[in-house]
Amino acid sequence: MTPETVLTIASESLTLTALLAAPLLLVTLITGVLVGVLQAATQINEMTLSFIPKLLALALTLLITGPWMLQLIIGYTRTLFGNIPGMLG
Repeated sequence: MTPETVLTIASESLTLTALLAAPLLLVTLITGVLVGVLQAATQINEMTLSFIPKLLALALTLLITGPWMLQLIIGYTRTLFGNIPGMLG
């Protein structure tokens, strides 16, 4: 296995990780900002008011994007397993 191969695999895995994390992080960020604006406008400082909407938004996001995420992971894993003979020889 050459250093270029290792760097390619590492680069692909980091790209895949960013693709998988992006929808969840963006939804959490947007939900947090909206709840923060709502709390600032109403002067309600309750911790559960910011936690529960984020949790619900994450669950909804996982339901919507879960199949796509699973396809990405399965495709990457199949590619890695398919490339093992070429890496060893």
